[in-house]
Amino acid sequence: MKIVIQRVKRASVAIEGQIYSSIEKGYLILVGFSAADEEEVLIPMAKKLLELRINEDQQGKMNLSIMDIEGEILSVSQFTLYADCRKGRRPSFTNACSPEKASQLYDRFNDILKQSGLKVETGVFQALMEVELINDGPVTVILDSDIMLKRPTMKNQV
Repeated sequence: MKIVIQRVKRASVAIEGQIYSSIEKGYLILVGFSAADEEEVLIPMAKKLLELRINEDQQGKMNLSIMDIEGEILSVSQFTLYADCRKGRRPSFTNACSPEKASQLYDRFNDILKQSGLKVETGVFQALMEVELINDGPVTVILDSDIMLKRPTMKNQV
Protein backbone atom coordinates (compact mmCIF):
# COMPACT_ATOMS: atom_id res chain seq x y z
CA MET A 1 0.00 0.00 0.00
CA LYS A 2 1.25 3.44 -0.88
CA ILE A 3 -0.12 6.76 0.29
CA VAL A 4 0.97 10.13 -1.07
CA ILE A 5 0.06 12.77 1.52
CA GLN A 6 -0.17 16.38 0.42
CA ARG A 7 -0.76 18.94 3.13
CA VAL A 8 -3.39 21.32 1.75
CA LYS A 9 -5.18 24.54 2.55
CA ARG A 10 -8.11 23.12 0.58
CA ALA A 11 -8.82 20.42 -1.98
CA SER A 12 -11.71 19.10 -4.03
CA VAL A 13 -12.69 16.35 -6.43
CA ALA A 14 -14.94 17.03 -9.41
CA ILE A 15 -16.62 14.40 -11.55
CA GLU A 16 -18.07 15.44 -14.91
CA GLY A 17 -17.54 19.09 -14.00
CA GLN A 18 -19.44 18.91 -10.70
CA ILE A 19 -17.78 19.11 -7.27
CA TYR A 20 -18.22 15.70 -5.66
CA SER A 21 -16.34 16.34 -2.40
CA SER A 22 -14.13 18.98 -0.84
CA ILE A 23 -12.14 19.72 2.29
CA GLU A 24 -10.51 22.66 3.97
CA LYS A 25 -7.18 22.51 5.85
CA GLY A 26 -5.83 18.99 6.05
CA TYR A 27 -4.53 16.27 3.74
CA LEU A 28 -5.26 15.24 0.20
CA ILE A 29 -4.17 11.60 0.10
CA LEU A 30 -3.66 9.45 -2.97
CA VAL A 31 -4.07 5.80 -2.02
CA GLY A 32 -2.89 2.79 -4.02
CA PHE A 33 -2.77 -0.93 -3.33
CA SER A 34 -0.44 -3.60 -4.66
CA ALA A 35 -1.54 -7.09 -5.63
CA ALA A 36 0.15 -8.37 -2.43
CA ASP A 37 -1.76 -6.08 -0.06
CA GLU A 38 -4.21 -7.55 2.43
CA GLU A 39 -6.43 -5.97 5.05
CA GLU A 40 -3.71 -6.28 7.72
CA VAL A 41 -1.90 -3.24 6.28
CA LEU A 42 -4.87 -0.90 6.69
CA ILE A 43 -4.81 -0.21 10.44
CA PRO A 44 -1.04 0.41 10.75
CA MET A 45 -1.09 2.67 7.67
CA ALA A 46 -4.12 4.60 8.95
CA LYS A 47 -2.47 4.96 12.36
CA LYS A 48 0.74 6.27 10.79
CA LEU A 49 -1.19 8.73 8.63
CA LEU A 50 -3.24 10.04 11.55
CA GLU A 51 -0.27 10.33 13.92
CA LEU A 52 2.33 11.63 11.45
CA ARG A 53 3.55 15.03 12.69
CA ILE A 54 3.81 17.10 9.52
CA ASN A 55 1.83 20.15 10.64
CA GLU A 56 3.53 23.17 12.13
CA ASP A 57 3.25 24.18 15.75
CA GLN A 58 3.44 27.80 17.00
CA GLN A 59 7.23 27.74 16.60
CA GLY A 60 6.96 26.67 12.96
CA LYS A 61 8.22 23.11 13.61
CA MET A 62 6.49 20.03 12.26
CA ASN A 63 5.23 18.78 15.61
CA LEU A 64 1.48 18.36 15.09
CA SER A 65 -0.55 15.54 13.59
CA ILE A 66 -3.74 15.92 11.62
CA MET A 67 -5.53 14.81 14.79
CA ASP A 68 -3.88 17.65 16.73
CA ILE A 69 -5.05 20.28 14.26
CA GLU A 70 -8.45 18.62 13.71
CA GLY A 71 -7.80 18.70 9.98
CA GLU A 72 -9.79 17.12 7.19
CA ILE A 73 -8.88 14.33 4.77
CA LEU A 74 -9.74 13.93 1.10
CA SER A 75 -8.93 10.35 0.06
CA VAL A 76 -8.55 9.55 -3.66
CA SER A 77 -7.88 6.06 -5.03
CA GLN A 78 -4.80 6.00 -7.27
CA PHE A 79 -3.75 2.67 -8.81
CA THR A 80 -1.05 4.44 -10.84
CA LEU A 81 1.08 4.64 -7.68
CA TYR A 82 2.07 1.10 -8.65
CA ALA A 83 3.25 1.99 -12.15
CA ASP A 84 6.44 0.19 -13.14
CA CYS A 85 8.34 2.42 -15.58
CA ARG A 86 11.63 0.51 -15.68
CA LYS A 87 11.17 -1.01 -19.11
CA GLY A 88 9.95 0.66 -22.26
CA ARG A 89 8.00 3.90 -22.41
CA ARG A 90 4.59 2.74 -21.26
CA PRO A 91 4.07 1.97 -17.56
CA SER A 92 3.14 -1.54 -16.53
CA PHE A 93 0.54 -1.98 -13.80
CA THR A 94 1.00 -5.70 -13.17
CA ASN A 95 1.88 -5.04 -9.52
CA ALA A 96 -1.30 -3.03 -8.90
CA CYS A 97 -4.16 -4.66 -7.04
CA SER A 98 -7.16 -5.90 -9.00
CA PRO A 99 -10.00 -3.34 -9.07
CA GLU A 100 -12.38 -5.59 -7.13
CA LYS A 101 -9.97 -6.17 -4.25
CA ALA A 102 -8.62 -2.60 -4.32
CA SER A 103 -12.14 -1.18 -4.06
CA GLN A 104 -12.79 -3.24 -0.92
CA LEU A 105 -9.45 -2.26 0.64
CA TYR A 106 -10.00 1.41 -0.24
CA ASP A 107 -13.49 1.47 1.31
CA ARG A 108 -12.27 -0.31 4.45
CA PHE A 109 -9.28 2.06 4.77
CA ASN A 110 -11.58 5.09 4.56
CA ASP A 111 -13.89 3.55 7.17
CA ILE A 112 -10.90 3.19 9.51
CA LEU A 113 -9.94 6.84 8.93
CA LYS A 114 -13.52 7.96 9.66
CA GLN A 115 -13.34 6.22 13.04
CA SER A 116 -10.84 8.93 14.05
CA GLY A 117 -13.69 11.45 14.19
CA LEU A 118 -12.10 13.64 11.52
CA LYS A 119 -14.01 14.70 8.43
CA VAL A 120 -13.02 12.23 5.69
CA GLU A 121 -14.23 12.79 2.14
CA THR A 122 -13.51 10.58 -0.86
CA GLY A 123 -13.46 10.46 -4.60
CA VAL A 124 -15.27 7.73 -6.53
CA PHE A 125 -13.35 4.53 -7.14
CA GLN A 126 -12.40 4.14 -10.84
CA ALA A 127 -14.11 7.41 -11.82
CA LEU A 128 -12.41 9.94 -14.04
CA MET A 129 -11.80 12.71 -11.50
CA GLU A 130 -10.44 16.22 -11.57
CA VAL A 131 -8.54 16.90 -8.36
CA GLU A 132 -7.86 20.49 -7.38
CA LEU A 133 -5.75 21.54 -4.42
CA ILE A 134 -3.88 24.38 -2.80
CA ASN A 135 -0.69 22.92 -1.34
CA ASP A 136 0.30 24.11 2.11
CA GLY A 137 4.08 24.43 2.34
CA PRO A 138 4.24 22.54 0.05
CA VAL A 139 4.56 19.43 2.18
CA THR A 140 4.33 16.05 0.44
CA VAL A 141 5.15 12.75 2.16
CA ILE A 142 4.98 9.20 0.84
CA LEU A 143 4.09 6.23 3.02
CA ASP A 144 4.87 2.75 1.69
CA SER A 145 3.69 -0.29 3.64
CA ASP A 146 6.52 -2.44 2.29
CA ILE A 147 9.02 -0.10 3.94
CA MET A 148 7.00 0.74 7.06
CA LEU A 149 6.00 -2.84 7.83
CA LYS A 150 9.32 -4.27 6.60
CA ARG A 151 7.59 -6.62 4.22
CA PRO A 152 9.49 -8.09 1.30
CA THR A 153 8.64 -6.24 -1.89
CA MET A 154 6.97 -8.08 -4.74
CA LYS A 155 9.22 -9.45 -7.45
CA ASN A 156 8.56 -7.32 -10.48
CA GLN A 157 8.16 -9.23 -13.70
CA VAL A 158 9.73 -7.17 -16.47
